[in-house]
Amino acid sequence: MELLLNCTFHTLTTEGELNFNTLRLSDSGIYTCRILITHEGKVFYTTSTTNLKVKKDTPEFVIPKITEPTEAYIETKTGKDEVLNCTVFRGYSVALNVMFYWLINDKHAEQCSDSTNCTCQGNYEYFNLGNELYASKRLWIKKVTDEDMNHNYTCILIVPGKMQKQTVRLKKGNISDLPPHLFTTGVIVAILSSCVAVLLVVLGGIFRVDLVLLYRDITGKDETVGDGKEYDAFVSYLKDCITTNDGEGKFALEILPKTLEEHFGYKLCIFERDITPGGAVVDDVLSFIDKSRRLIVILSKNYVSDKVMYELESGLHKALVERKIKIILIEYMPISDYNFLPKSLALLPSWTVVQWKKDQSLPLNSRFWKNLRYLMPAKTFKSNSGSPNNFLELVSEQETQSLTACWKTKTFI
Repeated sequence: MELLLNCTFHTLTTEGELNFNTLRLSDSGIYTCRILITHEGKVFYTTSTTNLKVKKDTPEFVIPKITEPTEAYIETKTGKDEVLNCTVFRGYSVALNVMFYWLINDKHAEQCSDSTNCTCQGNYEYFNLGNELYASKRLWIKKVTDEDMNHNYTCILIVPGKMQKQTVRLKKGNISDLPPHLFTTGVIVAILSSCVAVLLVVLGGIFRVDLVLLYRDITGKDETVGDGKEYDAFVSYLKDCITTNDGEGKFALEILPKTLEEHFGYKLCIFERDITPGGAVVDDVLSFIDKSRRLIVILSKNYVSDKVMYELESGLHKALVERKIKIILIEYMPISDYNFLPKSLALLPSWTVVQWKKDQSLPLNSRFWKNLRYLMPAKTFKSNSGSPNNFLELVSEQETQSLTACWKTKTFI
């Protein structure tokens, strides 16, 4: 099979087709298809002729039309700059000349310039979307006022023999979208606020005791006024033989009362010092506990083996029936098991153990004394001890020996 154009052969596909990748005007002509046939040794030709005429594209006639604005109302708010677009479709491939403009209440809008501060319309702007051609003109409304809400904004398109128009009005609406910079700022502020809040909670937990003590010092709060109590705390230290020569006795009879009474102004009730021997011990203990605002229990290695545990349990029960006293446990030596404590202590809704760490706890501003003051009632007192960093001055050896006492009977201090 052969294909000729003006006596020139063209290559055909296996299906006997002639393909044009790009059709041109020069491709016009008479195409002759000649087929060779052999029959009984003779060669015959059969032909078919096709006349191909390639013409120039004829522009499609279209009528320009307004494509924007499409809504009758646009939501805005006073004080905001608003921009209205009048967009016109001009045709395909070949653009048609069109004329369109903005009217404000049937009056031509002013043309924008560098000195224009009122509502005005811009110049023509042309753009394509695929093979579709468009033109647009913007109407700039600067700082929308209530009066602008009452105006008609009309886009007018003039086409041969016809005029199109599209009117839009402004109305107040709930503009919920925030500017990007405000949204970003809000997110940053929210994150920082959350971090600060978490940091304050953490710092408040760490420095809770210091903050409470500072608050008491600033406000001069006094919880002891008018409560009918005589002592700020009753000190309980259980041993059959009490002496200040051992570490526990020195702490209970010297360090603790010297600091709380002389430096922080508290009044303690210590059995050996404040209760006259010879009376009914249990009755005296219960009476003095009733007169106290706190019950300080010094835990030591001797506590579990003491023979006077019954008196302590009775005193705790009497003091806690009406829940008018709080318990403070001081751990003089490290204790791993608290099962030896009286059952009445275990029934308390909450109790705090303050740990004594020997030399580390001696300074008046140590954590031990701060925690102990935190658990004691708030009370106003002007200390004459000088700097809070001073270490406790222990009593002399002679004074120590004079305080030595050995009670051969059950002793409750």
